[in-house]
Order: sequence, then structure tokens, then C-alpha cells
Amino acid sequence: MNKAAELKPTPPRLGEIGLENFAPYLMNRIIGRYNAALSSEMAALGLTTPQMRSLAVLSVIDGILIRELAVYAVVQQSTLSRALDTLAQNGLVRRETDGKDSRATRVFITDAGREAYDRMWPHMAGAYEAMFKGVSDADKHAFVGTLQTILRNIRKHDF
Repeated sequence: MNKAAELKPTPPRLGEIGLENFAPYLMNRIIGRYNAALSSEMAALGLTTPQMRSLAVLSVIDGILIRELAVYAVVQQSTLSRALDTLAQNGLVRRETDGKDSRATRVFITDAGREAYDRMWPHMAGAYEAMFKGVSDADKHAFVGTLQTILRNIRKHDF
């Protein structure tokens, strides 16, 4: 074993860090609670979390490639494919072959999809506000900036 490896300290174990100090655990808990807070509203619209995430992304970036939508919506492509099938059957999205690559497909939100998203947005915004209750604007801005830096550090795509 080389000397550099011998001198490198062993990182602390999860039990030493503690769940309450482990950022991935906290982020999963937060997103789990955010999704749970929206579940009844999504169910009332007949939507699942992957479907709602897709509509949310398409409300901002319409006409993107399916593989990009999977990244933005944080949904595995196989799950996304099933979600898009249902959204298309319900008239909330439409798929078109990409003009530059006939093997690729772009997804567009329809007027009905935008209406469903618009009905969901106040609940999403409310859950978002609830997460930051008691957090100053400066702390919120710094936190979001830190999350953006972390995402840049770990992402596999240019977006």
C-alpha cells in the first residue's frame, strides 16, 4: 500500500454522521413529504407523480426529447414511457418524431395538459412555500444556490 493511501483518513460512517446530518437522507425525506403533500390533488386529477413531474417540466420546456424529459422529471425512462402513454391517451401530451433525428421523439404539452398542470400549480406552490416557512429570503436563496452547485458537481448531462 502506498503512503498516500495510508495517510488518507477513512470517511466517517453514516452512524457517526447521523441521519439528521446526512444531506441525501434529508433531501429524500423532504421530497417524500413534498410528494405526499400533493398526492390527493394529483389523485383527484388522475395523475401520478411521474405524470405530474412530466407536465410540470413540459409547462416550462415544451417539445423536449423524451430522454431529456426523463432527466428533468427525475424519472427512469421505462417509468416515463408508461406515464407518457397514459398522458397521451388522456390527451394531456402529444409525441412527435424529432425533425432532425427520426429515431428520437419530442413531447409537447396540450391545452388539456396545461389546464391540468394549471389546476395543480397552486398546490405545488403551496407545498413549496410550506417547505420554506420560517426561512429568510437570504437563506432560501443561499440554499437554492448550494443545491444548484451540488447538482453541477454530480450531474451527468449538460442540463
